[in-house]
Amino acid sequence: MNKGTLFLIPAPLGATPIDEIMPETVKKTVAKLRYFIVENEKTARRFIKQICPEKKQSELVVYQLNKHDKTAGLDNFIKPLLAGEDIGLLSEAGLPAIADPGGLVVAMAHRKQVPVKPLCGPSSLMLALMSSGLNGQNFSFEGYLPKEQGALKKQIKLLEKRSLHEKKSIICIETPYRNNKLFQSFIKYLHADTRLCVASDLTLPTEFIKTLPVNKWRQHQPDLHKRPTVFIFQSR
Repeated sequence: MNKGTLFLIPAPLGATPIDEIMPETVKKTVAKLRYFIVENEKTARRFIKQICPEKKQSELVVYQLNKHDKTAGLDNFIKPLLAGEDIGLLSEAGLPAIADPGGLVVAMAHRKQVPVKPLCGPSSLMLALMSSGLNGQNFSFEGYLPKEQGALKKQIKLLEKRSLHEKKSIICIETPYRNNKLFQSFIKYLHADTRLCVASDLTLPTEFIKTLPVNKWRQHQPDLHKRPTVFIFQSR
């Protein structure tokens, strides 16, 4: 029996009109799928209804990734794939498996020799990097930094050294309600001439993207509270 395909379906980064950010391919793919693996069922169903309003919600089979034990249920989730059914993998925002627990599903699909098909869509990390003016040839995504101040200071200093020696851009994210605190740590611990990019609310009407040396940020500090934000810095 032929196996189904795992489709990696992009989701909006916020309340942006779908036709402004999603290729027609995404809509066509969602329209033909019945099975979905999602991070949050409520928001996933809302997105599916938004992109395919004619699709009957009652006919959908939606598996939700467990937040506390992300490996729980994966064997059951991919059974339809092994039986020849296609499945869509949906993140909360942006691209599945990029800073997202869906990576576990993709890894299992490869172990089971299931075809994986990524679809084009918005990625906050890449949108931020391409608009930052920082090095797009050599960069690393570091995800979430330590919350404890001592460990955070040490990590920022270490990453800044790596950035200088390797001529590398460093990409970080934080839970939106902690953005201001992380921003304050960056301007406190980074060198004055290190360039820092702040990219918030990407693709939204309130989008804000600016790259300045740290000493300039100390004179102008935006309010980033509860605004999805990507931070990128590069030492020089």
